[in-house]
Amino acid sequence: MFEESQCKFAASHEWAFAEGGVATVGISDHAQKEISDIVFVELPKVGAKVEQGKACAVIESVKAAADFMAPVSGDVIEVNEALVDNPALANESPQGAGWFFKVQMANPAELDGLMNFADYQKAIQ
Repeated sequence: MFEESQCKFAASHEWAFAEGGVATVGISDHAQKEISDIVFVELPKVGAKVEQGKACAVIESVKAAADFMAPVSGDVIEVNEALVDNPALANESPQGAGWFFKVQMANPAELDGLMNFADYQKAIQ
């Protein structure tokens, strides 16, 4: 759904795909492989304000629980209810059906501080 080459990545392994002033966000393919079998995802509520680099969701796997950090700041305008019902989507399709939520960005320039796909690949090796 979201081409890796079109996404921006945070060092904490979240991605953002921006269209206009709205960013769809999720977990990177690399991170979902590291976390392994995701069994629960707690997403922010629609209307919640998220802040770049701050915890805004929780991911639980058979191994452990981890915070999901917002890659951009703004207001949550939509959450992926399918992911709540089927957390394994984050493993099966992390940049497709397993997206987390959409944010009306408060400051689109924050995207400039994120890595492109090539730089992210270098960072995780």
